[in-house]
Amino acid sequence: MSDDSTQDRAGWPMLRRLGRRLWQPPRPHGEQPRERVVGPLELFYDLVVVTLVTQAAHHLAGKLTWSGIGEYAAVFGLIWIAWVNGSLHHELHGREDARARSTFLLQILILVPLGAAVPEADGARGAAFAVTAGVLFAVLALLWLLASRGDQPEFHRPSRLFVTGTVLCAAALGTSALLSATARVWAWGLLDLTYLAGFAAVTVWATPRETAARTVTDALIERFGLLIIIVLGETVTGVVSGLAAEPVDALTLTVALISVVVGFGAWWTYFDFVGRRQPRRTPAATVEWMLAHLPLTAAVAAMGAAMVSLVEHAHAARTPAATAWVLCGGAAVVLVCTMLVTATLQVWHAKRELYLALSRTCAAAALACLALAAAQPSPPVLGLVLVLLFAIPWGLAVTYRLRRQERAARE
Repeated sequence: MSDDSTQDRAGWPMLRRLGRRLWQPPRPHGEQPRERVVGPLELFYDLVVVTLVTQAAHHLAGKLTWSGIGEYAAVFGLIWIAWVNGSLHHELHGREDARARSTFLLQILILVPLGAAVPEADGARGAAFAVTAGVLFAVLALLWLLASRGDQPEFHRPSRLFVTGTVLCAAALGTSALLSATARVWAWGLLDLTYLAGFAAVTVWATPRETAARTVTDALIERFGLLIIIVLGETVTGVVSGLAAEPVDALTLTVALISVVVGFGAWWTYFDFVGRRQPRRTPAATVEWMLAHLPLTAAVAAMGAAMVSLVEHAHAARTPAATAWVLCGGAAVVLVCTMLVTATLQVWHAKRELYLALSRTCAAAALACLALAAAQPSPPVLGLVLVLLFAIPWGLAVTYRLRRQERAARE
């Protein structure tokens, strides 16, 4: 026997070991590491998803009407659900190997044509959007199905329900391509609500073992926070787009910079009260924590879309009604949803006095935002008042903390 043949046979085990290392089976339920940092692959995937969010926000910026808001909500809901679906799959079953890279790449390759269809999803490219989104959900269903093959018996029921729900979503999206443009958007909105309701039901009715396996980890908290940060960049994009479309003078620049501070206010509201904090480890808290991020993220992106119009109308005596309602309504949603998320946090009970006061203050500020939208003051006035309304809860929290520190120093 030749030396070459011996070397070939000796090399096969090494190649098999290398293949197993690079392409490992999905991680079984309950075995995900609790202490894990978010990797660059996940960040890249999130940036691709935010590209679709940006497309939806840009389309909303050019169609600030009630129908435009409804279309934006339906499309954004599908994008967000797909992002959560893929993110949860990697959180529960993913590893740092070639398989994870391949599954993320496959999703990204589908997200690219999906993003191209987003600006006209309510019209000429609606059918293309529906079919492409259906393919994306079909791929996600396949990934969950493959992962479920390694599940222990107690996880078979939720896995089957999740796979079935995702398959039905894919089928419904593909079928919606046959509908008229208006009916199609309504179908997407109904599909969003149905899918989220099913997700909530599966999570809330989980067994203790299933709940323990789906605990929100630090990595998942970081992913949700990073998505908020990236989408907050949309507010700056909106301001820059508004400036680029108009001759720049002192008033226009002033309104633009005030708009940036409004976006900054949304940032400090979320990260001072919610970001990097663990929710309670109960099914209800997990569902509320996750689902409250959907309208919160959508509202932040919508605020960026409205800022384009605010800057463009910097010299107007009154802010256009649609611009005022989208911008101020988005701020109200950010305030309310932030407080909904805080109610799920472990720290809520430890700092109950602070968070109860913040909840009441944010609710009052949200109502004031809606009153501001109805008043439609001039763009600089509207922007300054929004900054003030975001600053009130923040000021309350700072005052509370300073008093606690002074009290501790005296004791």
